[in-house]
Amino acid sequence: MTKTEFIKELHRIGAIKFGSFVLKSGITSPFYLNLRLIVSHPQLLKSISSLITQSLPLNISYDHLVGVPYAGIPIASCLAVDINKPLLIPRKEEKAYGSKDAIIGEFAAGEKCLIIEDIITSGESILETADNLKNHGLKIAGAFVVIDRRADQDNFESRNGFPLFALFNIEEVVSVLFEDSLISKAQKEEINEFLKSSAIPASNEDTLQFSNTLTEKLSTLMGSKQTRLVLSLDVEDSNTFFDILEKTGNEIALLKTHIDILKDFEPSFITRLQEMSQKYNFLIFEDRKFADIGNTVRHQYQGGVYNISDWAEFVTVHMIAGEHILNGLFDNIQNRSSFLLAKMSAKNNLISENYTRKVLEIGKKYSSVVSGFIGHGANAEEIAKLKKKIPKGFLLLMPGVQIDSKGDSLGQTYLSPESAIKGGADAIIVGRGITHSSNPLEAAKRYREASLI
Repeated sequence: MTKTEFIKELHRIGAIKFGSFVLKSGITSPFYLNLRLIVSHPQLLKSISSLITQSLPLNISYDHLVGVPYAGIPIASCLAVDINKPLLIPRKEEKAYGSKDAIIGEFAAGEKCLIIEDIITSGESILETADNLKNHGLKIAGAFVVIDRRADQDNFESRNGFPLFALFNIEEVVSVLFEDSLISKAQKEEINEFLKSSAIPASNEDTLQFSNTLTEKLSTLMGSKQTRLVLSLDVEDSNTFFDILEKTGNEIALLKTHIDILKDFEPSFITRLQEMSQKYNFLIFEDRKFADIGNTVRHQYQGGVYNISDWAEFVTVHMIAGEHILNGLFDNIQNRSSFLLAKMSAKNNLISENYTRKVLEIGKKYSSVVSGFIGHGANAEEIAKLKKKIPKGFLLLMPGVQIDSKGDSLGQTYLSPESAIKGGADAIIVGRGITHSSNPLEAAKRYREASLI
């Protein structure tokens, strides 16, 4: 089967469709590719393996083929048999029993892998697979995709450190189908215009659209006050709370509270807190970490002893209950927003890469009530990878930041303020590094200055 015949077969089985389709990114596209359908057509699987074999670059050496889960696995499996190369299969979810292997197959550290994927749009799945392989001591020789549907098909290797090869790009697919009268001239022009407009980069930071007005307010405050410091003031009595806040209020952009750990809470506490927010020009972030069904969190947020929605501009939300928790919290509530917990700093926490991706998708969908994400990385490189996945207009707050400590006995891990900011964090969350200091003001100044590198 020739490449042209293969493209027409993909169209025949419905793996290539034209119309109006909302993609995972939220963008409406005039075409949709679903190469997963080829698993129901064995002859097509054999053909795609043959075509890739003919197109594999001769100047690249590798020890293993690796299928990106899940669509890349059947293609890589057929190819492994055809060219007699060992196959590795990375697990998408961590196995909780048996050997708990993250990668299926035999390999040794230092061996090279060629990653196989069906389609590339952003490259996120390929890069996640590459990171998994690198974490197990393997090297990446390159990646091979069946269809490159990116609007901008340049600079992959310079950005990511390994080459990308493709059997087709989307322009070739469109051209073949147009020449065989399977799509109209108007459809072809619409697709080309879509690809052209998608490839235009944002002009500069001045045109950045924030997720909502509170996100913009916080970002503007960090700029005008020249601080990216979020103080986590987790103490158990009001006097200590306000004593530390009086000393540090000028150094912070955002105050993170845990109102329910106060042993002497009274309603007057909120009045004084709001007065200090005005006096020292910071916003309030109650780290309640809502995680229940919509009706329950609505009562927790809008009622109870603390009436959090009355005084905290931001709250934290776990997405374990699903996206409707945000409807429960914010329906009929004005000028309030949230940060979704995407990655934790606690050692051996159960948040997976797939969970993180889902959290980011939900945040983008609910941008009117989501200002950003709480996310942790072990170093600047990990943070940069997370930041790259976060939609534009949202903020990344980094917990687990300390200047002088690497961790504690309860599983909390730390990194330096410089690493957090260099990695791409918009603000650093600091607690005990300030609250347990003999001089909270001097400590807050140190962190504030470190956040401005």
